[in-house]
Amino acid sequence: MVKKIVFISVLLVVLGSGAAILTGQEAVLAITHVNLIDATGSPLQADVTVIVEGRRISQVGKSGVTPVPKAARIVDGRGKYLIPGLWDMHVHEMFGAWIPADEKITPVLFVANGVTGVRDMGGDLEALKKWRSRIDEGKMLGPRMVISGPMLDGPVPQFPSSAPVKDAAEGRRIVDELQKDGADFIKIQSLVPRDGYFAAAEEAKRVGIVFAGHVPDKVRATEASNAGQRSIEHLTGVFEGCSTVEDELMAAPRGPGRGKFLSTYDPARAKALIALFVKNQTWQVPTLYWERGEWLIEKTSSGLDPLAKYAPAAWRERAWPMFTTGIEKDWSTDPFPDREKFFQAELKMVGDMNKAGVPLLAGTDTAAGVRVYPGFSLHEELELLVQAGLTPMEALQAATRNAGKYLGLADTGTIEPEKRADLVLLDADPLLDIKNTRKIQGVVLAGHYFSRGDLDRLLAGVEEEAAKSK
Repeated sequence: MVKKIVFISVLLVVLGSGAAILTGQEAVLAITHVNLIDATGSPLQADVTVIVEGRRISQVGKSGVTPVPKAARIVDGRGKYLIPGLWDMHVHEMFGAWIPADEKITPVLFVANGVTGVRDMGGDLEALKKWRSRIDEGKMLGPRMVISGPMLDGPVPQFPSSAPVKDAAEGRRIVDELQKDGADFIKIQSLVPRDGYFAAAEEAKRVGIVFAGHVPDKVRATEASNAGQRSIEHLTGVFEGCSTVEDELMAAPRGPGRGKFLSTYDPARAKALIALFVKNQTWQVPTLYWERGEWLIEKTSSGLDPLAKYAPAAWRERAWPMFTTGIEKDWSTDPFPDREKFFQAELKMVGDMNKAGVPLLAGTDTAAGVRVYPGFSLHEELELLVQAGLTPMEALQAATRNAGKYLGLADTGTIEPEKRADLVLLDADPLLDIKNTRKIQGVVLAGHYFSRGDLDRLLAGVEEEAAKSK
């Protein structure tokens, strides 16, 4: 008896303005005659067919040789390029009153831009867990989520969604609580005291949970790496560690002093720090788009913003003005030329790390940063990684293969049989120009195919929702 494959088309149900769920699923999806960039590091493969069954890739092979099931939905990939779904490895989807939870905007923007996975670096744990469950059940449209919940910060935290740490005992207790409550990893912020930091790092190692985030103000980057911190965000502690006056810089506020970072930079110290990161496999998430926006804020936040139509009132009228005021008052107070040179130094640092073998990830800090948009800004980040010296393939891998490796998720990051079917279909070759990752013709999210028309409808729904937000 031949088993009949029933074709059930995906129905994208738009609820109100922008919220969306998926009902049904293609039994089989076939993307035929496509140029494949599988992100394993292999060269582009021409004229390939990729078969998706349910949520998984079942076959990858040459067109004409790879059989296409009769009941499959066929997407003609001639002249197009297929890459793995992208991961943004530093996001904040909900952040207390600063970034209110809005399932009609943030997760939809990720999907519409080909971001099929995110690492949430600080937010409201129970609410994020509910989002994750609803996404997994098909009751909500959004990317795959890896979440930390509240961030460990100092006794008086500087951000919402934070857990105050006053000493070593508090550090250990909070790590234990978050691990038991279902956090995927521990996020460290800048104000954690030294004893609290090292106790939390030791406890995370003991209970087997990943420990990542900022290098705190009172901790050296070398110490963080040796303590087993899995990733360092925003290059925190790195330039202090490359300076001949590291102790002095650690004692100063984070913002001022860009000129001193540059004038006291020691290539030998930089080489030794980079070598330590390689030895310990301390991953770096430089968030260059956020860094540029922070240090050059008077330039990056001026002029027309073509994406403003996607920003809800909470971002435009409350969070972003507050961030801008704080940055201008406390962080970006050095002369503009010093800050401009410092950002160029950050680009060079990322390039030097990459050449030496420090593992890199692509992340944006969306939506916490001014004009840092879910989904859209990851493409900006990829461009800046190339500007820093990565090849287009290396930049693409920072948002695909490397994410899967870092997270320990064997089913994501490359296009191979048995992998989860998270894919992006492009109109042009990103290996020729990384900007081509923006030219999205279709997205496959856990086996569901979204055409360009579907994606445009999602964006229109977000725009409508943002316009009526208060």
